Amino acid sequence: MTELDALAPGPEGVWAHDNVVVRHLHGLGLDAVREGSTVQVCHGLTSAEIGESLVPIVTAQARHVGLSQREFELVLVGIVRTTIADPVDAWATYYRNSLDELLPGTADFAPVHERAENLVVGSVLDMGSCFGFFPLRLAMRGRSVTATDLSAGTMRLLAVVAPQLGITLDTVVCDAADVPVADGSVDTVTALHLLEHVDVEIGSRIVEEALRIARTRVVVAVPFETETTACHGHVRTFDESSLVELGRSTGQPFRTSEHHGGWLVIDKAPAPQFA
Repeated sequence: MTELDALAPGPEGVWAHDNVVVRHLHGLGLDAVREGSTVQVCHGLTSAEIGESLVPIVTAQARHVGLSQREFELVLVGIVRTTIADPVDAWATYYRNSLDELLPGTADFAPVHERAENLVVGSVLDMGSCFGFFPLRLAMRGRSVTATDLSAGTMRLLAVVAPQLGITLDTVVCDAADVPVADGSVDTVTALHLLEHVDVEIGSRIVEEALRIARTRVVVAVPFETETTACHGHVRTFDESSLVELGRSTGQPFRTSEHHGGWLVIDKAPAPQFA
């Protein structure tokens, strides 16, 4: 499996990577089929139609065709790249449209970002940022924010597009369980819809790392699912009791709640003072 470069040049209207081929054909909606080992996607979407609102549409196709997480990601990238010829212009448009949907609350994921923004304090490091819409949201509000992700390609994409949007933020390529920053580097660490992508052991390590980095607070959000969403890369499910158990395991003051999924907020106890 080759590393994905979402900004790599290519022929206009056609994009291919690994086993996924996407073509832009005017007048079509969006149709995906599996032909042997190849996923063929044809669409006629316009520049106004590429954004966060694509996610539920592609998810529906993913369930119909049986896309893996990798194939899901490639289809989404292919749609963006075949809608607008210039790679940077294509992604800047996708980001602008997505923020226009997320900030006013019209996108499905908007309530998660809004709740998280209300919970953070001070400077923020976001774990598993993916495209980085939440870090961008915070940076637009004037917060000092660092986006992190294991995908070098995604962080490169965010670093290239952010200046196109007039937004300044830092990006770091790293594993969420091993972030190369000092103890107490930021006020808040966020992990939004990240832990469902990893097993219990790795998830515990990620929370421990978040507590190491945060001076004040750790904010965790997860979907409440009865079964995993495979095309999104989910490998485990959460409910209220599992969040409470995770909170207790930290030995820190915490609270849980439900709002478009589950929330765990850990407020770090002050270090003991000795005379």
